[in-house]
Amino acid sequence: MIDFDYRAPTSLDEALALLQQHGESARVVAGGTALVIMMKQRLVQPELLVSLRRVPELDAIRADNGTLRLGATATHRAVETHPVVRERWPLLAETFHHVATVRIRNMATVGGSLAHGDPNQDPPPALIALDARARLRSATGEREVPVRELFLDYYETDVRPGEVLTEVLVPTPPPGAGWAWVKFLPRTADDYATVSVACLLTREPGTQRCRDVRLALGSAGTTPVRAEAAEAALRGEDLTPARLREAAQLVADAVDPIADFRGSSEYKREMAVVWARRALEQALARAAA
Repeated sequence: MIDFDYRAPTSLDEALALLQQHGESARVVAGGTALVIMMKQRLVQPELLVSLRRVPELDAIRADNGTLRLGATATHRAVETHPVVRERWPLLAETFHHVATVRIRNMATVGGSLAHGDPNQDPPPALIALDARARLRSATGEREVPVRELFLDYYETDVRPGEVLTEVLVPTPPPGAGWAWVKFLPRTADDYATVSVACLLTREPGTQRCRDVRLALGSAGTTPVRAEAAEAALRGEDLTPARLREAAQLVADAVDPIADFRGSSEYKREMAVVWARRALEQALARAAA
């Protein structure tokens, strides 16, 4: 491990002051499940780590006027098992339940899975499908960024030097919405998926016609991918099996997978089409139920 200084402030203002003082030489750490590995591999070499673990207001999970507020240091396990999340945001509960192993979920945090910028993480596609927003705060102010716009490039996000991702805001899904989260995981449970897909779908009342749909994929490019062409092909159309297959085929043009030991880019593109279709079918089945 490289040499570094470590500070554990007890308030957010103190943490922001440290980040402002040390600039790009400082990094924020919470669960550390990704950052520590990157430090050991010399991919990042911060001079100062600012821990958020002792900042109490950052780990809250609560529903407020129809919006789910996930504190940045809330763990994956806390989100997965929270009764309000399970009841009203089941897509999130299902997604976080399948992240790696229980040991990882007890340490990994909501904010870390976003600020890390890894396109293979499981939560971002579900948060994108749910139209979630990330709240960012610095010593000079606060701003919100849609999660789908937070990812800029491979391991690069819109979190600026001196900023802390403090919480994630998730709107309540529309009444009667069907949802699905699936991932193709041919290796061990704690490995990244070959492809993952999150879907939220609503129908016109009393019909099979699609009112709205959001389809997002992970492990499908240098950032999470929103399959907008597939969505557009379904809105206003009857959700027949043939229509779902046709829309899923459009996912092939939206993704740009990176070849690795989980498969070639061509293989991953084919799997993205297959699993997008399955996600659409599952979401429709839930909407119909």
